[in-house]
Amino acid sequence: MSSRRSRQSSAGVSRISDEQIIELISKLRQLLPEIRERRSDKASASKVLQETCNYIRNLHREVDDLSERLSQLLATIDADSAEAAIIRSLIM
Repeated sequence: MSSRRSRQSSAGVSRISDEQIIELISKLRQLLPEIRERRSDKASASKVLQETCNYIRNLHREVDDLSERLSQLLATIDADSAEAAIIRSLIM
């Protein structure tokens, strides 16, 4: 056990078990398309966490891009139309 973990445990902060970490890494493996497509159970925890960060960054980029596209579309249609109301609800 690392000294940081033991300090946290003694300070009253609940400690996550190694089994819980393994289970969470396994769940992340299943959620990540990059790792799931390779069907690789051999990816290290470090690689899984790195891929998770990359995946989340890419999702944020996609959301930003889609929001921008919706904003541009909204600028080209009648502001009082039903389509405009739908687009505004998607952007908000």
